[in-house]
Amino acid sequence: MYDIRARAVALARTWIGTPYHHQASLKGVGCDCVGLIRGIYRELFGAEPELPSAYTRDWAEATGEETLLAAARRHLVEIAPLSARPGDVLVFRYRTQAVAKHAGIVTADGLMIHAIEGAPVSEVALCAWWRRHTAGAFAFPERS
Repeated sequence: MYDIRARAVALARTWIGTPYHHQASLKGVGCDCVGLIRGIYRELFGAEPELPSAYTRDWAEATGEETLLAAARRHLVEIAPLSARPGDVLVFRYRTQAVAKHAGIVTADGLMIHAIEGAPVSEVALCAWWRRHTAGAFAFPERS
């Protein structure tokens, strides 16, 4: 049987070391956090369901809209944050009252892979800070 979560983790690990590049989504060349999730989605399903419109680094603050959460809800399956397992996507707020604008993928108990400005794609501790700032959790849809 096809285990989409295990496949998502394996694919995410192939992105480790990809340089950070705002709005990009090309393994080994450059990506941001959204680009990382988009790239894994493409590798799982062959195509993206939609392309994001251009966004600035301060898009969330500028618009005040939950664009990232809305896109995740359109294309992924929302789950309870505490039930997130390896292979699931987490969406974060940097501040409690701020719009969600960061994402990563759980890779193991207490670990995630993400792309953050100033660093290549990395597997890092899913520490208490990240857990407190989780705005949503999502599973990739089951497809064969």
